Amino acid sequence: MTATPPVPVTATTLRIGAHVRHDDPVAAGQARGAALSQFFIGDPQGWKKPQVAFDGGGAALRAAAEEAGIDLYVHAPYVLNVATTNNRIRIPSRKLLQQQMDAAAEVGAKGLIIHGGHVGSDAELEKGFDNWRKAVDQTDIKVPLLIENTAGGNHAMARHLDRIARLWDAISQAAGFDEVGFCLDTCHAHAGGNELGSVVEQVRAITGRIDLVHLNDSRDAFDSGADRHANLGAGSIDADGLAGVVREAGAPVVVETPGGAEEHAADFAWLRERL
Repeated sequence: MTATPPVPVTATTLRIGAHVRHDDPVAAGQARGAALSQFFIGDPQGWKKPQVAFDGGGAALRAAAEEAGIDLYVHAPYVLNVATTNNRIRIPSRKLLQQQMDAAAEVGAKGLIIHGGHVGSDAELEKGFDNWRKAVDQTDIKVPLLIENTAGGNHAMARHLDRIARLWDAISQAAGFDEVGFCLDTCHAHAGGNELGSVVEQVRAITGRIDLVHLNDSRDAFDSGADRHANLGAGSIDADGLAGVVREAGAPVVVETPGGAEEHAADFAWLRERL
């Protein structure tokens, strides 16, 4: 996956969508006037093999999305933690990651988003980074694997920029590294203690790319470590900061904000006004 130079996003060129229900992400996208939809395949808090809920299965969903002109993104379950030193979590995480990857490829997803995960102590950090290298090396990556920054945790792999840099150094040694990208979440960055005014430039200096933006306001204060999303303009993040991330990142945007089609359409309009 070769990085392309970012083109600043404007209200005209903005490609935006929302995280929606998994049973019909195409209809959900159309209801919002969206260019893309993000969804889970399976239980976000469970370990079962993913099953596409769309009528007709993965191939039918892929065809429907292509006909509608809606790009699909799949979010991996929250339980996945390929970094951990706990075998009872790491080994099932690798297995489920491959299953999620296979399902994402079946529906023609533009990317599979996965959280960076964590370890149990500072002493385990290096092992955690190496576990990530092994996961990338051992996964048959069929669609771009997009690692997402996270909001909390003292031993997180992808909360702070220095950890993201160490993670990227580790996975750069893996055979599948060219198929790994980055998803920047604004709520997570803010709550994790990263200034939005500089985070795009800093992340790109580390990873060389930003492939997707999760544009979420935050209910909590800067560096709170709390992952609680708010609708755009309704939280604690400066409006110019949110718009600036989108403008500079040059990537598609997903809102993971409260509400349904009406609230998400309002978030889209809020952003377009500021671009």
